Amino acid sequence: MIADHYAGDDRKVKVMLAGILAAYAGMSVEEFEQRSGDFLRTGSNPVLHRPYLQCAYQPMVELLDHLTANGFATYIVSGGGRDFMRPISDEMYRIPRERVIGSATTLAYAGDATGGTITHTPVPDYLDDGPEKPVRIWSRVGRRPLLAAGNSDGDGPMLDFTRHADQPFLRLLVRHDDETREFAYTSGAEKALDRAAREDWTVVSMRDDWATVF
Repeated sequence: MIADHYAGDDRKVKVMLAGILAAYAGMSVEEFEQRSGDFLRTGSNPVLHRPYLQCAYQPMVELLDHLTANGFATYIVSGGGRDFMRPISDEMYRIPRERVIGSATTLAYAGDATGGTITHTPVPDYLDDGPEKPVRIWSRVGRRPLLAAGNSDGDGPMLDFTRHADQPFLRLLVRHDDETREFAYTSGAEKALDRAAREDWTVVSMRDDWATVF
């Protein structure tokens, strides 16, 4: 499905999204967050056989900590659901919920005597992938990143947007090539890897560069 998406065919993605949106249409944002948090804190990855909260990449967390310690503001910019990631972003990555940029549905507010309720609607707002990533970064942050890291073709525009003419910048592309400790695949990242080989992107090999994955 992801490979089809990056090839320009979103038919399967649209069917999947329609089903997901219909499943929690009318649900309050508080209930959605509670359910998301419960799922992520109690569930496990069926392939890696690890609890979801233990699936964070150790080098990623170390890099985020290093940047924070040196005065950088760090953000998650993902094609995943913004409201799905917020409950555990601080716990897993030490990134506060207000710095999570991700895909979102349209929300609706209804006022009442108890403070009102915000609910999810079955209408997508935006898919935070490809060209949408730089748009969302600028909308939320108001500046270009100095460092960005990704692992797929959908991250290409974000890495492009990290270029600065007057100061240093760094663009990282993670290669999933460790079939023993994680996975080995290039599907959905072929274009990004090709560009990285021709341009000044830094490719990080999970197999060769990471002493520890999780």
